[in-house]
Amino acid sequence: MGEKKGKRKGKEREQKKGQGKEITIALAGNPNSGKTTVFNNLTGAHQHVGNWPGVTVEKKEGVCRYGDCRIKVVDLPGVYSLTAYSIDELIARNFIVEEEPDVVVDIVDATNLERNLYLTVQLLEMGARLIIALNMMDEASERGYRIDVKHLSYHLGVPVVPMVASRDQGTEELLEEIVNIVGTESTSANCLKIDYGREVEGEIEKLERMVSQTALSRKYPPRWLAVKLLEEDEEILKKFEELDSEEILQAKDRALEHLRSVYGDDVETIIADRRYGFISGLLKDIIKRPPTPRLTWSDKLDKVIVSRWLGIPLFLAIMFAVFQFIFALSGPLMEWISAGFDWLAERAMGISPEWLGSLIGNGIIGGVGTVLTFIPPIFLLFAAIAVLEDSGYMARAAFVMDRLMHKIGLHGRSFIPMILGFGCNIPAIMATRTIENPRDRLITILINPLMSCGARLPIYTLLAAAFFPAHQGLVVFSMYLIGIILAILMASIFRRLFPGPVGHFVMELPPYRLPTARGVLLHMWERGKHFLWKAGTIIVGVVVFVWLLSSLPWGVEYASPDSWIGQLGRIIAPVFGPSGFGDWQAAVSLFFGFLAKEVVVGTMGAIFAVEEGNLGTAIASQLGWTPLIAYAFMVFALLYVPCVAAMAVIKAETGSWRWPALAIGYELTLAWIMATLVYQIGRLLGFG
Repeated sequence: MGEKKGKRKGKEREQKKGQGKEITIALAGNPNSGKTTVFNNLTGAHQHVGNWPGVTVEKKEGVCRYGDCRIKVVDLPGVYSLTAYSIDELIARNFIVEEEPDVVVDIVDATNLERNLYLTVQLLEMGARLIIALNMMDEASERGYRIDVKHLSYHLGVPVVPMVASRDQGTEELLEEIVNIVGTESTSANCLKIDYGREVEGEIEKLERMVSQTALSRKYPPRWLAVKLLEEDEEILKKFEELDSEEILQAKDRALEHLRSVYGDDVETIIADRRYGFISGLLKDIIKRPPTPRLTWSDKLDKVIVSRWLGIPLFLAIMFAVFQFIFALSGPLMEWISAGFDWLAERAMGISPEWLGSLIGNGIIGGVGTVLTFIPPIFLLFAAIAVLEDSGYMARAAFVMDRLMHKIGLHGRSFIPMILGFGCNIPAIMATRTIENPRDRLITILINPLMSCGARLPIYTLLAAAFFPAHQGLVVFSMYLIGIILAILMASIFRRLFPGPVGHFVMELPPYRLPTARGVLLHMWERGKHFLWKAGTIIVGVVVFVWLLSSLPWGVEYASPDSWIGQLGRIIAPVFGPSGFGDWQAAVSLFFGFLAKEVVVGTMGAIFAVEEGNLGTAIASQLGWTPLIAYAFMVFALLYVPCVAAMAVIKAETGSWRWPALAIGYELTLAWIMATLVYQIGRLLGFG
């Protein structure tokens, strides 16, 4: 948890501890509505990130103070509705109903009111104590929209706060409304009641009378339960089944049969149409649009960026530029960090007794220090991904790739977790929860580890700097490109193994926005701190273990072929002979890389115990590697099994260990085949 300091409009958000009122608010809203920006404005840079109870979906919480009130802010997953089709929708709905936050703040995109107000209507039907944060008012004004905020508030019966979250405008007014609304009554009598038509209303009234006699009516508004029964909401149906309310379920079936005979259509569709009809009528009163819609600069950019012929080349060009930027900027920083750890290692080697100096110098500093040298490119990669996400480009990349993905039996929504895999495979695998088709979701999970995560970047950076100094960016870019190509090919194979219809891809393209420095830095830190955590825990443990194996049995030369680690490596090494790197040092580094990919570099750092120069040149001189061997090694490191944590997440998301086992088996096979092909074909072409 963190608390933000600052002044707005002369009012200071106090940071000292006090006995003020405790308020819990939930932030709800559509994806791309600016919800995360509002959350950051309220809570500042220090936030708590964990998982929702029982599910591997990220949960964000933060704290701010306003006057004598301490406000706990919970950032709910971005959803378009509360129909509980996805885990995100279910989490949002359950939190609002079961945790009963004091206030729900609904972040609404002022440029797309019809789409965003659908969620608002559902929240009001649930009886939530609601405040509407009408965000992006500046963009709405640029489009020529004139929104009557007072009338919107009057018709919906809730406070409406105009905001421009990207400039932190309206945050103070939002906090004031939050404090003011707490203490007001919010009961089922205050729920928004949409007229669903005479026939539907008649069935709702019958079910509402029956539902009001059950225990569920003490938690949920009875009318809302009746509507959910007609929508055949799976979670609500389960709750009535658990209560053994057979009479209510039979009444629901009779009502649906009657309504279908009257309307000749699905009842859920009828209810959704009525909601949109309510919203449409509301918007006629509160918004004025220009007679001719203005072509925004986002629309003009999209004519080029998502065009049929330029979309994919532009995507590749942008990714290439990202890696050129990373290595141009990170090179000097890495040299400074490396020099610092070399100095520390040299001092540590003088510590007595000799074994302790070796442990600290060769083991901990040599291993962990080598990994930490790669902090600059990793953090810069996360910053670049944050810029692409916050600017709105990532959604366009998925849209552009949809045509290609569809040809192999997937769609653009599967491409989003693939791109997120560039940062880390674990949250990327979790992101597949947005894919409704179970088959598409499983295939996306299985191919996601082929996307080159940030943990592999130290391996590429180390070898590219040593063997391809003039083309580092191009070589590393090729690794990411190979991962994408092979992921698409494997998806095509899996699609044939698991045949079925392809799910539909519907995505709303957000307008382009200039990313804020605070937002980019927050995203970079949230992702990068996991790298630092692993360096301080898993990698320390592994390199100490590697040092121990390199030092035993006592009396043997450190990290010699006769040491225990050398003996282990000589057992494994022949497997990699056809791939060009049949050295025991390479074998054991890959072996320990099963735990975490950063450990590959940490293990090499501990084994070689470099005292002068750098690890890359030590590998080249001591192992006699050529650029071809180094490239084949990078290909293997790209494709072979992901870390143990990623395997655990695959099991959690699929519910069975057979899918992680399948991932391990096919990735090891694919990695060996591709690395061997690179090396053997390269030799035939004279690159050996």
